[in-house]
Amino acid sequence: MSEDISGAVERITYYNEDNGYTVLRIMPEKRYPRAQARDGTVTVVGAMPELREGESVVFSGSWVDDPRYGMQFRAEQAIPTPPQSRAGIVSYLSSGIVKGIGPRTAEKIVDHFGSETITVLDDEPQRIHEVRALKPRLADSLIRAWAANRGLRNLHIYLQGLGISARMAQRITKEYGEHTQRIIENNPFQLAADVRLIGFQKADQIARSMGIQTNDSRRLRAGLHYALDQLARQGHTFAPRPLLLETAAALLTIEDLPALSLALDGQIAAKALMADALRESPGAEPTAAVYLPRFHRAETQATALLRQLAASDSLIMRDQRQTNWQRRLRALSAQNAVSLSPLQQAAVRAAMTSKLSVLTGGPGTGKTTALKMLIQALQEGDYPFRLASPTGRAAKRLAEATEVEASTIHRLLGYSAEERGFEHNESNPLPIDMLVIDEASMLDLQLFTSLLLALRSSAHLLLVGDIDQLPSVGAGNVLRDVINSGLAAVTRLTEIHRQDKDSHIVSNAHRINQGKMPITDNTGKDFFFFNISDPAEVAEQVVEIVRAKLPARWGFDPLQDIQVIAPMYRGAAGVDKLNQRLQSELNGDLRQAQKKVGARLFRVGDKVMQTRNNYEKDVFNGDIGIIDSIDESDNSLEILMDDALVGYDFSDLDDVMHAYCISTHRSQGSEYPVVVMPVLTQHYMMLQRNLLYTAITRAKRMVVLVGTRRALHIAVANNIVAERHSGLLYRLRV
Repeated sequence: MSEDISGAVERITYYNEDNGYTVLRIMPEKRYPRAQARDGTVTVVGAMPELREGESVVFSGSWVDDPRYGMQFRAEQAIPTPPQSRAGIVSYLSSGIVKGIGPRTAEKIVDHFGSETITVLDDEPQRIHEVRALKPRLADSLIRAWAANRGLRNLHIYLQGLGISARMAQRITKEYGEHTQRIIENNPFQLAADVRLIGFQKADQIARSMGIQTNDSRRLRAGLHYALDQLARQGHTFAPRPLLLETAAALLTIEDLPALSLALDGQIAAKALMADALRESPGAEPTAAVYLPRFHRAETQATALLRQLAASDSLIMRDQRQTNWQRRLRALSAQNAVSLSPLQQAAVRAAMTSKLSVLTGGPGTGKTTALKMLIQALQEGDYPFRLASPTGRAAKRLAEATEVEASTIHRLLGYSAEERGFEHNESNPLPIDMLVIDEASMLDLQLFTSLLLALRSSAHLLLVGDIDQLPSVGAGNVLRDVINSGLAAVTRLTEIHRQDKDSHIVSNAHRINQGKMPITDNTGKDFFFFNISDPAEVAEQVVEIVRAKLPARWGFDPLQDIQVIAPMYRGAAGVDKLNQRLQSELNGDLRQAQKKVGARLFRVGDKVMQTRNNYEKDVFNGDIGIIDSIDESDNSLEILMDDALVGYDFSDLDDVMHAYCISTHRSQGSEYPVVVMPVLTQHYMMLQRNLLYTAITRAKRMVVLVGTRRALHIAVANNIVAERHSGLLYRLRV
């Protein structure tokens, strides 16, 4: 329950200028026997505006009993108030607000103006020159500093009055500066576009607190953008106009579709949103498509670049025109003591003779073998090439499989934090003759467009991936659209080459992909099924399997070797609850340093995942690490990621989640020795064939499913791939 305490700031132990996180001591106006130190002070922590010693402040928040530091007041809001006493005013003026004004000079100012000192500084600052002991230069510095400080304080008080936390107020004033109040009063929904972590819903709360009506045109415009953004999170690059209006109306909880349609027309006229007419085939009725500008730009660029790439000639193609491919492929096979199937041979030939090619197939079908033969052909021809994948783990696995250097696409393109873009682009293309992208099913439209911009038109592009896996987390349907466009030479491998007779992982993955139930009789050595129907018992069994059974019988490390993957976040056997249970069982030592952020508790030794690309830290969405240290005094922690320590401020933890259990989408591009997965009918909304198939194909040595055969049957039978509204295929077919 929230309460207020007030007092004068005695000393500031810590202040982080990036996020406003502060640790300070105050002399409270009331007594708090359980929380006061011997000197009578109370510790206050939280994100707040920069305060000064001697300043009087009212804090709103709650008391917490910290295991290391005892009773503290955790402030959600801090509102400075003018100091009232002579000592308080002297202390505040001499706290460093102006360099050169110490206690003696401050006393002379207060001696001159008395209790009116703060009023004079606020309303008649030029009168400070009346203090003869104060040099003119110092008087002018004090006037300027007081005005700037007061302006920032007033902004924070204004924002907190709108229900904005001190931490978020810090972000807003950093973005808008002295223009903060004007921008918000003009259009509070601008916050959602400009300030990270303030989405439409928070901006809408602020707008409603300002008295803005539900049908206000500013709200309608922002709601349309919010609806398109939400649809993009579901994978769509555009929305058909009726779907957009319907989605926006539901999100805005309004029924006035004509007003919303009028607002949409205005946004399109202003180029704030883009409209296009897309035809599935010549003569077909056009779809009225509405885009966020970034997706429309990416889609049109990708279309032009793919066409140009596919139509251009290349050095590799010119060199291969006289090649006897039967003899060439036979020689490659002999040199490597492998036998290439006709389809594998076709894949190597297609990559060398077509500017744009695709190699797809399930686990064990020989994609890596074909790729290794292609690499040898490129090396023998002295053609410069690069290998890349969307994620760090996928790139590492690609390098291990091919014994050739591979990188993430972001590192390949060279992200520049200063330029906020890629070093390699249309003005500075990659100096290569061929680019191979593995795990191409994970490619979203915007990353794919950046990739195409960095390729010379004379370069070859080979996309390697499993088309039957889940599509990208980001918007777009790149691999499927390229395959269906007719522009690429597509090879689909179907024959299983890599399979131990006692192994069921590969065979079950293919059975699932073919719509057949996996073998769940536990006769194999690497695929096990526990038939349990109660969600709580399933969760209990999953924890026991990870904590004890697999380590005891096979020696697997619970953190390094085993990955729990769940179809949904909610429920007793969902990602959230399993993370809490597994953290308690695998890393429950309360003596370890820990930090609570909202409802989440981070502890040294926790397995965590980065959820957003952070180019400055060189960590990317999907990277997994272990928390190595937590430093409360420095407001930071370190995470061990791929043998490198990465520093995080506590404010960065919005981009970090526990990873004892992750969703299937977050597992894409990775492989783990062991995958453990709950499969229950309660997960019916996410029980899809490609989701189950993707999870199982993440495992290298063992799969353990816990749940019911009925849930498995539902997943295997559900081959309805959710439609993604993507215009790339339409455009490529025109």
